[in-house]
Amino acid sequence: MVEVRLEGVTKRFGEVTAVEGASFSVGEGGFLTLVGPSGCGKTTILRLIAGFDRPDEGEILFDGRSVLQEPPEARRVGMVFQNYALFPHMTVAGNIAYGLRSWRGQERQQRRVKELLELVGLEGLEHRSPGELSAGQRQRAALARALAPEPRLLLLDEPLSALDAKLRERLRLEIRRLQRQLGITTIYVTHDQEEALAISDLVAVMNSGRIEQVGSPKEVYHRPATEFVASFIGRGNLLEGKVSSVNGERVELWLIPSGPKISVRVAAGTVQSGQEVKLLIRPERIRLDGSLENKLRGRLKGIEFLGDSSWAYLDLGGQELRVKLEEAPGPAEGQEVVELSFASSDCYLILPRGAGSAPERGG
Repeated sequence: MVEVRLEGVTKRFGEVTAVEGASFSVGEGGFLTLVGPSGCGKTTILRLIAGFDRPDEGEILFDGRSVLQEPPEARRVGMVFQNYALFPHMTVAGNIAYGLRSWRGQERQQRRVKELLELVGLEGLEHRSPGELSAGQRQRAALARALAPEPRLLLLDEPLSALDAKLRERLRLEIRRLQRQLGITTIYVTHDQEEALAISDLVAVMNSGRIEQVGSPKEVYHRPATEFVASFIGRGNLLEGKVSSVNGERVELWLIPSGPKISVRVAAGTVQSGQEVKLLIRPERIRLDGSLENKLRGRLKGIEFLGDSSWAYLDLGGQELRVKLEEAPGPAEGQEVVELSFASSDCYLILPRGAGSAPERGG
């Protein structure tokens, strides 16, 4: 297994900067997911790590040693592509064995193929062609082929994007199980933020070629470092506000333009009076009653029933608020909700870039 570290990596294609100043590290046996919208540079970073492209600036290190001069085959990296890239003229066993061409001994190669067929649950399908497999089986075959030569690093480029929602959920658990079982260092790319939170040790959130934040799934969800991370990860409510007073770690602010006052706890010195900020409140932390510290009034605009839960959409005098409910609320659409409330420890201030330190969670 290997520790992978990127230091200030930049890659340009003509006048387009695909990746700018990317820095992160993933330890031996760790699982890091690069997540962000399409075109943000995620796949480019995988290609740079694999050695298919070379950065214009920065360093890529395996166990503290630069690999920029090493060709892809010397880096011992296994890669699963978005379209799986299985050879259509080969059987499943043939595809898996393709990466074992350098291994001496036919018996050794066959033993390794058999191990991998069992590992990914494709026993009995070794003589089928890729065209005779389901989408999920093709994904397993591609994963087995990438693992065949015993790589020290596994790279996966949106391997579940072509699958339906239920199959994606099942196979992402299988990928995580295999990664833990093998203890292989893994870097995974997806645009699905739920997928990133579910399977990762670390999440690196990307936007327009830049890494906005690297942290554990809980850190990027509960303590987003930028407005983009707050809006991209999870269904957060981002409300505009203006700081009215600061007393140590307790901050009071007015919502814009409706005027209700909100109390938040932040790190001392983070904000100052008169500063405009964004306030993040997660929908599941809001109650449609007056039992918590911050109390507001709003008008119910609509309700979405999703089976195990419902979403209520409320108007707060010009700003929309989403509330996640276990059951649909009683008021009818258009009727004023008497009170909704949330704790100051469940509010997070998002500051403009360069306006101060990263936001702290209250409480």
